Amino acid sequence: MLTNAALKSARPKPRAYKIWDAQGLHLFVAPTGLRAWRVRIRADRREAVISLGSWPDVSLDDARESARLARGMIIQGSTPKSVAAKVAERLAQSAITLEQLARNWHETRRDRWTEVHAADVLASLERHVFPAIGGDLATAITTPQLLRLLGRIASTGAAETARRIAQRLSAIYRFARTRSIVDGDPAAGLVRELATGAPVQRQPALEDLGEARALLDAADRARVAPAIRLASRFLALTAVRLAAVRGARWDEIEGVDWSTDAPAPAALWRIPAVRMKMAVAKKADAANDHLVPLSAAAVAVLRQARAIGGADLIFHRGGRPIGEGAIGALYARCGFGGRHVPHGWRATFSTALNDCFPDDRFAIDRALAHVQASAVEAAYNRAQHLDRRRWLFDRWAEILFDTPAPGDRPE
Repeated sequence: MLTNAALKSARPKPRAYKIWDAQGLHLFVAPTGLRAWRVRIRADRREAVISLGSWPDVSLDDARESARLARGMIIQGSTPKSVAAKVAERLAQSAITLEQLARNWHETRRDRWTEVHAADVLASLERHVFPAIGGDLATAITTPQLLRLLGRIASTGAAETARRIAQRLSAIYRFARTRSIVDGDPAAGLVRELATGAPVQRQPALEDLGEARALLDAADRARVAPAIRLASRFLALTAVRLAAVRGARWDEIEGVDWSTDAPAPAALWRIPAVRMKMAVAKKADAANDHLVPLSAAAVAVLRQARAIGGADLIFHRGGRPIGEGAIGALYARCGFGGRHVPHGWRATFSTALNDCFPDDRFAIDRALAHVQASAVEAAYNRAQHLDRRRWLFDRWAEILFDTPAPGDRPE
């Protein structure tokens, strides 16, 4: 049996020679320095010699796998020509880099995702994976190699990013396995490995309303792109998930006359179900769109964003969604790193309003688009109760900015 050490010591000689592995696999060493893999196969009184590529471009393990494939095809009656073509196809696939494979995977999946999510997935790979190991052969990537990479990402405080990248890498390799590009998934189980010993933690959120106001004030004064600053304020006022704000589009806003500065008491943000966090089967039904009544403060943010213009997206940088980590980075710069994240506004909203208005628990949960467990709650949610939720969002804006909002509480 050949070893890697024997291959490295196989130097050219005045005459060509062969060094043998097993079952007909051998390395042909030419005087010119060429070192080519070949496999000799006998079946039905016939003998065929199939070329398997050159060493070191084709590793010993890959040569053995190609020889196994060729042997099986010859035994089943395939012609040497068709076997050679199949082996060449496999060699071309095995030469694909991780970045090439990942981009192929992304291209086949993007139609299933929202535009924002597709951009997030690719951006995470371009930032964290491709610079480090994107040029390595996909077949050569190892589990320890990936674990070291993910560990470095997590050590910067981006544990959630590391977890998501681990999921994406495993999806990439599952995609490759179904196409016979790779034999295994080196990323399998890495999500569990990253979580080993780490307690489950809630997303950091400010509970003190004075601190919440201080964060918003600091974010408003920070030297940052206007789109990020406005998105931060809109996120706080609407208490939706970050992805909803990043993907918000002008055609989702209803009840506002942009040609005037007149009040918009019926302003509404209709987030399509396809962009909401819910079962896939529900996403196609417009009845599951999430309706967010917009306070006067939220409409004011939109008017400022509209002055920037330039895209169908409300909050954008050059027509592209603001970065997935942009608002979180803004909060860290303002001194609130580890204490409050963008998703934390949902917890702050829920805590404050449940404390102030305990009888409105159903409306508060509906405002957050929470899935309800009981039939009673589900029936309540189907009724929408927009007037009551609009009143709550007005009170929330008043709490955040200490500015009275119009309107008596609906019964």
